[in-house]
Amino acid sequence: MKTVIKKEEYNITIKNSKFIGIVIPIERKDDIKKILQDLKKEYKNATHYCYAFKLINDKGFTDDGEPNKTAGLPILTVIEKEQLVNVLVVVIRYFGGIKLGPGGLIRAYTKTCQEVINKATKTDLIEGYLISITFPYHLEKEINYLLKNTIIKEKIYKENCTYILETTEDIINILNSKVIINYKVRKIIPKAF
Repeated sequence: MKTVIKKEEYNITIKNSKFIGIVIPIERKDDIKKILQDLKKEYKNATHYCYAFKLINDKGFTDDGEPNKTAGLPILTVIEKEQLVNVLVVVIRYFGGIKLGPGGLIRAYTKTCQEVINKATKTDLIEGYLISITFPYHLEKEINYLLKNTIIKEKIYKENCTYILETTEDIINILNSKVIINYKVRKIIPKAF
């Protein structure tokens, strides 16, 4: 299983219609609603916001007004062919006045999805942990160095530094003597690169 590291975008024009493909890493189905709201604000007045998502234990798609199974299903098919999980691919269409027909739509959505996935940086998913650590400010530089290949989800600065991050057992063992581990939850995480 693989996932994408960060959001990526690809644009193409097919018979005057502009297609914008966006791939975004997600962890929960609940992430999709907010992402779509943000994309609809960023790409106003688009004709369609078609998407597909694949999580480890869930998947789905929508054609958003395009003919049945001409947009969302082709997007999902590409995601599954590429063996990606924890991703959302949205293809935004600005209609250009020329109808593409079902075959043309399937080809357009498939191509846009494939190209944006090709452009994205991918990594394997591995067994790991979501942890929260707390440490004094004077150790921040050293901790940041130890975590240079780790995904830090959040940094909180109060009386001490608190990081929420995804990491592996070996990094946790290194951190153990330097930080307080507030919690540790087993989960599938992107492999450090």
